[in-house]
Amino acid sequence: MDYDISLASSVNVDDISALLQANAPSQGGSLTGEFPPDKVRKMIIGGMPVVVARREGRVVGVLFSAATDAPAPPVVRAMLDAWSGGSGSYVYGPVCIADTERGRGLLPQLCAVLKKRLPGREAILFIRTDNIASIRAHERLGMREVARFFFESSDFVVFSSDADGVG
Repeated sequence: MDYDISLASSVNVDDISALLQANAPSQGGSLTGEFPPDKVRKMIIGGMPVVVARREGRVVGVLFSAATDAPAPPVVRAMLDAWSGGSGSYVYGPVCIADTERGRGLLPQLCAVLKKRLPGREAILFIRTDNIASIRAHERLGMREVARFFFESSDFVVFSSDADGVG
């Protein structure tokens, strides 16, 4: 599948927000949190890479990153309390792929672009333990479970791209 993958900019805010909201808890999705356009805009201009994929002009995937010391929602702080990572580590996610594109190899492509932008750095992410598809997809990327935590009546697993925390 051919995708146009690049860094996101403010022109992508509405399309990214629509993709994320379609997979938000209010819509029965497995993402943690809601993603209105204003929140997405702040995430895009946060100083860390945000990778977006388009197919036939439509946003079909997005992968965010953030500094571990950046202001973050409580669930991200809980993850970092469970596993803070090594020097230079970063928060990976959220990541969201349109249901029409899942299983077509888009996640590894998004990750490869992000890794090129943040070479040698440890990615830290959390996944709800009932999101088996995401857990398996990240295991296939070579990421490994390093911790678990409980937040607002949900169990989460913490994954790292470098389980030694060396980056």
